[in-house]
Amino acid sequence: MSKPAVPLRILCIHGYRQNGSSFREKTGALRKILKKQVELVYISASHQVPATQNQTNQEPEKTASGGDEDQRGWWFSDIQARSFNAQQECESSLGLEESVETVKTAVKDLGPFDGILGFSQGAALVAMLCALQEQKLEAAFNFRFSILVAGFRSACSQHRRFYEGPAITIPSLHVFGQDDRVIPEEMSRDLLPVFDGAQILIHPGGHFVPAASLHRQTYQDFLKKFQ
Repeated sequence: MSKPAVPLRILCIHGYRQNGSSFREKTGALRKILKKQVELVYISASHQVPATQNQTNQEPEKTASGGDEDQRGWWFSDIQARSFNAQQECESSLGLEESVETVKTAVKDLGPFDGILGFSQGAALVAMLCALQEQKLEAAFNFRFSILVAGFRSACSQHRRFYEGPAITIPSLHVFGQDDRVIPEEMSRDLLPVFDGAQILIHPGGHFVPAASLHRQTYQDFLKKFQ
């Protein structure tokens, strides 16, 4: 009789204006459908989003109840305002280097991890971390797979280097919603060529991590290869 598979450990990277605990609440359905296969570990970005920010043009990744007062981000596209908009083109950003260090610390203190999952700005960060791993620039990163939900290429020219290196060979599952108005489908599709052999899960909904029973098989089939 074969022994039960050890759950895969996945590091989870939240979206802009979220934190580890609010993202954990938002992914409850995902944890439920994958509970036998994975252990999800959540961390928070070190950068606090200024509470007074005008939210009209921000990426509205609303946090779950209870998390609103501690909104975090992985980098800011507007250095002066300390704000972020996925579609804002900029020369340089603020805070990305510290965020890479935050993930390195999490890997050291909470790891090892089999894979990494990111949502929205977190998925954009995951793509950058995978590029660093592919280019052997960060010995700390050794992820066997990545899951990017509502991912996109950063519009900051300082980040172009992440997309101009060799194609990322780390197996990846890219999840995006056809009705996502924060990160439109074409922005997520634009990230696909950066990854070699990217797998896709498309859902008809908006800006969230889909976890209906009909999505379970796609997640499970992808994860099965690493158990």
